[in-house]
Amino acid sequence: EIRLAYALTIHKSQGSEFPVVLMGVAMEHFVMLKRNLVYTGITRARKLMVMVGDARAVGQAVKDDSIGERHSKLAEWLSEHGRAGEGEGEFEGDR
Repeated sequence: EIRLAYALTIHKSQGSEFPVVLMGVAMEHFVMLKRNLVYTGITRARKLMVMVGDARAVGQAVKDDSIGERHSKLAEWLSEHGRAGEGEGEFEGDR
């Protein structure tokens, strides 16, 4: 029996759960092999989780608990629109 199915990235699946999750893990994508990403993928499954790929890749991901530095523009935005600590939730645009 063939049934229609869809694929999502782990990032898109955050906050969702599915009865069955198939997760591909490969050394070719070593940059993305982080413990938190694998954890997120595993916790999306309600009944069955299947990892397909290279066991070494899973091992590398489990060992890598680093979370990359975030590059947001929050500090720049705050310096332009208001300063932290100037009243609760108050910015220049609110005045």
